[in-house]
Amino acid sequence: MTWVLLAAPLVLVGGYLYWRYLWFFRNPPRVPPPGDNVVSPADGTVVYVSLVKPHQEVVTIKQGVKAGLKDIVKEDLIYPKISIGIFMSPFNVHYNRVPLAGRVVSVRHHPPTPANLPMTAMHWRTMLRRPPFYRDSRHIVQNERLVTRLEGIFKGEQISYYVVQIAGWSVAGIDSYVNVGDQVGKGKIFGMIRIGSQVDLVMPYTPEMELMVKPGDRVKAGETILIS
Repeated sequence: MTWVLLAAPLVLVGGYLYWRYLWFFRNPPRVPPPGDNVVSPADGTVVYVSLVKPHQEVVTIKQGVKAGLKDIVKEDLIYPKISIGIFMSPFNVHYNRVPLAGRVVSVRHHPPTPANLPMTAMHWRTMLRRPPFYRDSRHIVQNERLVTRLEGIFKGEQISYYVVQIAGWSVAGIDSYVNVGDQVGKGKIFGMIRIGSQVDLVMPYTPEMELMVKPGDRVKAGETILIS
């Protein structure tokens, strides 16, 4: 009986170390779907899908607290946009992939205002399948983020879009593997966030676009089609 009591904490510690330093950094191969489409930048659960006009909120987090495009991208945007939020739990693959082939226009880091908040509410809501998944999730507007802007061609038109990597309270860093001016292919890795986090895709809306996902859907980076 004594050896069981001694072994249990060793197994727990060993399991944590394996998850934290080996399994967490797994990078399974992904094959982007062919055709004129936009793929997910992250593994995880879709927490909101919104068609947003300028100065209109993307989501209402709770009474008196709303998130608009400026809160997410940290930049004033004009014209209608599609905003898709994806929550990555600590158990998802955390490498982020390019949604649409193109050129990197800018990579901007924004520190937290004033400090990173935990994503506990969103984590439990996605686990328990309790929409709205963004309720009480102030991290959407407050936490540290890296905003990567890219330009690509979709259905024959040049568009400028954003991928926003939002850090969680326990995040050890947001990594970017691209530089301004780089040409990147659809489905290629461009960065990662260490531990739990959120990734948003913000794209200009055109009538030709068809949304392929809804809140609650599970998606895979580089493979799941978000927009066709």
